[in-house]
Amino acid sequence: MTDSRKVVLRRSIIVGSATTIAAPAIMGSALAQQKVTWKVQSHWPKASGSFNDSLGVLAKQLETRTDGRFKLELFGAGEIAKDREIYNVVRRGVVPMGTISPAYILGEAQAMGIFYGVPGTLRETWEMMQLTKNLGIEKMVNDELRPKGVLIKGEKAYPTEVVLRKKIESAADLGSLKIRSAGTMLEYLAAAGASPQQIAGPEIYQAISTGVVDGAHWGAAIGALSMKFWEVARFHMKPALGITNDAWIVNTAALDKLPPDLKLQFMSLLEERYFLRSVEYLQQEAIALNTGKAKMNVEVLRFPDDVLKKFADASAAILKKEAAKGDISAKGAQALTKLMTDLGYV
Repeated sequence: MTDSRKVVLRRSIIVGSATTIAAPAIMGSALAQQKVTWKVQSHWPKASGSFNDSLGVLAKQLETRTDGRFKLELFGAGEIAKDREIYNVVRRGVVPMGTISPAYILGEAQAMGIFYGVPGTLRETWEMMQLTKNLGIEKMVNDELRPKGVLIKGEKAYPTEVVLRKKIESAADLGSLKIRSAGTMLEYLAAAGASPQQIAGPEIYQAISTGVVDGAHWGAAIGALSMKFWEVARFHMKPALGITNDAWIVNTAALDKLPPDLKLQFMSLLEERYFLRSVEYLQQEAIALNTGKAKMNVEVLRFPDDVLKKFADASAAILKKEAAKGDISAKGAQALTKLMTDLGYV
């Protein structure tokens, strides 16, 4: 080979190598500039405390952490869909993301009732956090949801407490009341003698104020304050019916289309917010309840002993029913029972 041909060949190799090295850098640069906006349909009305403090904060932090490249457009309950409909519009990709109570979609996965929270079992928020994340309930649910095109992630763990228009002193008094509820809480209240009704979030205040129902639960004190329930139902009942999860739901196809860096920021933020929001919520609960007592004539009452006995019996029956749904739910019920045993509850 002549010297001139060697020079030409060497230049070709250098140019080719440079092109190969530059191509990923160019593609990476273009990817880093990609911007995404997702519509998010919430099950929370815009008046609900969690619309701003959960969803609003998530949107702000996601936009900040991605330098404005990933934005969320937020819709209050019913603007595109409500309750169970939210799961369907996310699954079909009408919107890529939503918030939801697992109580609305109990039939979508065997362990969904345990992910929502079996009433009368756990007593503290951290216990539900442990069950959800470290003991695998969230993973069990997602193993069934992913093939359907949906991912669910815990948004926060929180207490569920009832407010009533009337003071009750016995199970007989409770038996005369209609109470808005959802999920396995419907069975729990029915077993204690009440008449539970399922009513969408934006309609609860009117239902209480017009006497369609005599009480409701929407979270606990924060929900009662932000949704103005205490204006028409000033008796706040303790102990909590149970510790439950709220959740994010995401269309998996939309998630997989995200640039890797945005997907990482998004998923990391969801995990981080679950723990931060659950703990923050407890402080806000105390503030809300003190506000209600000081400024709104709210009276905190304890369920009568005969009601608590019926609740305890109902809890055991509900857990047994959840375990019987299949192998996955049986595994979830076993994890819950083991946790309760370790805590000395059973």
